[in-house]
Amino acid sequence: MEDLDERLCDSFQSAVELIGKRWTGAIIAVLRPGPLRYTQITQAVRGVSERLLSERLRELELAGIVIRRVLPGPPVGVEYELSEAGRDLEEALDALSAWARRWVETGQVAGVPRRARV
Repeated sequence: MEDLDERLCDSFQSAVELIGKRWTGAIIAVLRPGPLRYTQITQAVRGVSERLLSERLRELELAGIVIRRVLPGPPVGVEYELSEAGRDLEEALDALSAWARRWVETGQVAGVPRRARV
């Protein structure tokens, strides 16, 4: 039983660390309705640098959360969309959003920094 608990803990921690990186939640959120081009994502996720956005999209692609698709041109373009695994995060993200509205927005959770709205 201990090995199973350890594997579950490791899996949970890996998932939290991937999804919990700065801007990752916002990127996943803007991709929920459907595919977007890179420039559309930069406009939707205000405040993220292009370098960091590229890095996060690459990480999410390697993790199997996002699919990168090269569109035929001219001009050639790239769009990103959530994979099946990314879409499967919807329920978990909705639950996290509800928790944040209840506890973080009301200031009832100590030590959680609130970001200024952009």
